[in-house]
Amino acid sequence: MIRPCIDSDVPNIFAIVNDAAQTYSGVIPADCRHEPYMPLEELKREIATGVKFWGYEAGGQLVGVMGMQPVKDVTLIRHAYVRTEMRNRGIGGKLLAHLLGQITGKILVGTWKAAGWAIKFYQKHGFQLVSEAEKDRLLQTYWHIPRRQIETSVVLVYKGLPS
Repeated sequence: MIRPCIDSDVPNIFAIVNDAAQTYSGVIPADCRHEPYMPLEELKREIATGVKFWGYEAGGQLVGVMGMQPVKDVTLIRHAYVRTEMRNRGIGGKLLAHLLGQITGKILVGTWKAAGWAIKFYQKHGFQLVSEAEKDRLLQTYWHIPRRQIETSVVLVYKGLPS
């Protein structure tokens, strides 16, 4: 079941993000990785600045989350994570399809350049990488991230699934 997350879900969202982000260990640059990957206060700030999380429940437990955030004239897909033990079951794809069905207009997602699995996931679901110059412009326009993260990230734009 996919449902909007509520305030009482914040501890579970925190746990899911930080469990799933273990995948980044040894993959993304060490100077960009910290523990926890997303501190609780940062998660709360993200929600306060407009990230709306949706959750996937299995067996009465929240096992995956994905956020969307309207920023200026686009919508960003933010913080897409599935519990480690629940990966490769289609949960991320179902969450993404649900969010895409609610969004009109331009849709962007950013991820780490070294996270090849994430890039392939988004490409499989109709997203295309933008050029390096366009990536820099988009990250500076729609995200509030450090310069180092801009250097080590990519941006994909939703083009739709081929018919």
